[in-house]
Amino acid sequence: MTTSSNGTVGANPVLSGFAVSERTAHLRAETALFMRDHVLSLVSHDLRGPLNAIHSWAYVLERKLDANDPNSQRAVTGIRNGVDQQVKLLETIVDATRAGTKSLPLAHASFPLHPLLDETVEEVRSGLARARGVEVTVDSQLATEQLNGDRERLAAALWVMLTFAVEAGTEGAVVTLATRADATRWYASVTFNQSAAALDDPSLPHLLEAFARKQAREPREAKRIAWVFALCKRVAEAHSGSFEQSEAPESETVTLALHVPLTASTPT
Repeated sequence: MTTSSNGTVGANPVLSGFAVSERTAHLRAETALFMRDHVLSLVSHDLRGPLNAIHSWAYVLERKLDANDPNSQRAVTGIRNGVDQQVKLLETIVDATRAGTKSLPLAHASFPLHPLLDETVEEVRSGLARARGVEVTVDSQLATEQLNGDRERLAAALWVMLTFAVEAGTEGAVVTLATRADATRWYASVTFNQSAAALDDPSLPHLLEAFARKQAREPREAKRIAWVFALCKRVAEAHSGSFEQSEAPESETVTLALHVPLTASTPT
């Protein structure tokens, strides 16, 4: 039994007006957790540069001021103390909070790839795609290939990719999952046409957080991904693989790509 977002109790939680499975609710929560930690990581990284610069300029300013002027010296000391307090906050609160996903433990085991794809695609179809009128198609060149890695983590990454693509699609849109493997790696890519209106429309069912959908439409710095794909990036890197998000204008094709070695190992 689970409690829905409107406070009722039932077999399945209710999100944005439609019932979802417990697994979908779990994946939604995991996506939000990794996104939170990704944002905290960006905050920590982006604040350290300006804080270091302020700290350095405080020393330059101190040498220029009258050493016998207590007010000037007090002001410089206040600047340095303020910077030290901010750095301590980053270390004790921001960095500590994201420690759980920074070191991502993996449950390595060998498993066939095709059943993972079938199960994940069906979860997305039943959890959101049918409610949105979006078709999810699979172009698979896999046969009996197996991957040694964390099956549950990789399924979650694929779920996020497909779910966002469905969220970004208008009724009647098609989301395509293409997948193949060579002698050493597994490749999975999701292609779709992104619609800002579909991401924003409050009358449509949604699984992803509203602020995540909004941020995903904003321009990104080079090599940075939208926050919502934090889980995909972290899982790929934990398997010594990679995750990429293409940049495309409105209504043009967007590609999300996940590449993972067939014999994945945790990076040192």
